[in-house]
Amino acid sequence: MAKSQWSFESATEMSAALAAKKVSAVELAQHAIDRIERHDGKINAICVRDFARGLDAARAADAALARGETRPLLGIPMTVKESYNVGGLPTTWGFPAQKNFVPPEDALSISRVKQAGGVILGKTNVPLGLGDWQSHNDIYGTTNNPFDLGRTPGGSSGGSSAALAAGYGPLSLGSDIGGSLRVPAFHCGVYAHKPTFALAPSRGHTPPPFPPLPFDRDLAVIGPMARSAADLSLLLDVIAGPDPLEAGTAYRLALPASRHAELKGFRVLLIDTDPVMPTSKVVRGAIEKLAANLGKAGVTVTRESPLLPDFAASSRLYMRLLMSFLSASLQPETYAGAQAAAAKLTADNTSLAAERLRGITLSHRDWVIADGGRARLRAQWRELFKSFDAVICPVMPTPAYPHDHSAEQEARRINIDGKDHVYPDQLAWPGIATLPGLPATAIPIGLSPEGLPIGVQIVGPWLEDRTPLKLAELIEREFGGFVPPPMFDD
Repeated sequence: MAKSQWSFESATEMSAALAAKKVSAVELAQHAIDRIERHDGKINAICVRDFARGLDAARAADAALARGETRPLLGIPMTVKESYNVGGLPTTWGFPAQKNFVPPEDALSISRVKQAGGVILGKTNVPLGLGDWQSHNDIYGTTNNPFDLGRTPGGSSGGSSAALAAGYGPLSLGSDIGGSLRVPAFHCGVYAHKPTFALAPSRGHTPPPFPPLPFDRDLAVIGPMARSAADLSLLLDVIAGPDPLEAGTAYRLALPASRHAELKGFRVLLIDTDPVMPTSKVVRGAIEKLAANLGKAGVTVTRESPLLPDFAASSRLYMRLLMSFLSASLQPETYAGAQAAAAKLTADNTSLAAERLRGITLSHRDWVIADGGRARLRAQWRELFKSFDAVICPVMPTPAYPHDHSAEQEARRINIDGKDHVYPDQLAWPGIATLPGLPATAIPIGLSPEGLPIGVQIVGPWLEDRTPLKLAELIEREFGGFVPPPMFDD
């Protein structure tokens, strides 16, 4: 295989080539490093390089391969989101005050990746506090979308999605509370999986300078990103499973198999838009094409169902619980301002912006009531998944949009077919899976007329992560998947 062809191979293909001695781990690592050095001046996906230690890990992988060892990620070059603790490298989450914070040890997930033989080449860029669908901060600057440098790659795992699309290794690790795995996958035409809540322990995916204690941040998960659907399962299996400091003392993970092994067995509820957050014509068109293809392949595709929880009500609940959690880190003066603004809201104002404001100052009593609403929502989803195996729906309403780093996100607007909508209202689509804690796999399904990626998310039942992952793999195999950006024809 020609050297340049390694740029967009999957981890599964690389593993087979390593086992067959068609390539070495050092050659794969050096190839990815060469691409980063050649292209990342334009993209700025890799904010912290760790090439020397990466090459050391690759040499160790080659030695292990020569001894006949087999490990899931042995010799595979990859990147990780800047927000993961990697011993000896800075972890800032984009906060300028933390630019010199260097954790002494790896996050649990990073340790698991290294034990599995993964070759980590560097850390990928994020927005300030992981709080945007764009990846820009004052320490490392702006990450650009490889399909159009003037547009966002998504966020907050935008550096990871851009790195995958640019060919800087086949795998990356990201995180998700407001779509931060799925949105950048959508905008860069790659794959990501938001696992069932707490399936992959997040110890060491910790805002600096806090200690890496076992702690499930409400709604938040860590998860895999890749250029191939099958590779998501490969990386998920490495990082999933209880933290040995806590549940791992007594419990072991045993995920059930996918409900079906072929496309023709799946029962899918497919949603393409909703008045809460309408999708653009090009996104709806791509979803329509997917629906037609799935129908021809024998998938039972249903377009509406009374079993689907009320999207408007669940979106409002998500906004409250999300902002209740995120507001714990607000500065006192900012929190006081939100309190004053929330006090002025009228009871009949049920806009998503109003719910976000209410969430910032939610009392513990009201949080407990809201959490009860979440439990009822999960019960609704359990009923739905007795009749359906997966729900396919949008991730975002439009393809990647031009960079906008204006400070006040509530004042930003997203244009959908000529009409402006409130920028943070886009949270509604990622929230469909985040609020009930369900697994959701983001997949690419095509390109817009401007050549920008379009995708969907496949939402599956609680702890049945293998079902949406398998459906993603079958769709990729049958209809195609990742398409490299034109700027990387080399």
